[in-house]
Amino acid sequence: MRIRRTLAAVIATAAFAGLGLTSAATATAQGARSYVTPSECKQGGGMPDLVSNTCNGGTRNGEAID
Repeated sequence: MRIRRTLAAVIATAAFAGLGLTSAATATAQGARSYVTPSECKQGGGMPDLVSNTCNGGTRNGEAID
């Protein structure tokens, strides 16, 4: 019986954490423009374009460089 309660608590915690992450991702996608540093752009697999101040390629593609 104790194992069931523990398992239910773990599943509930994971579900609530997942909801928090998805709502945060939605807020970021709809929110203000995000900025990355040139090193963050490179770590994500992109190349920083300092002329247009954007990250080209990788996971940070199209984000502005600050």
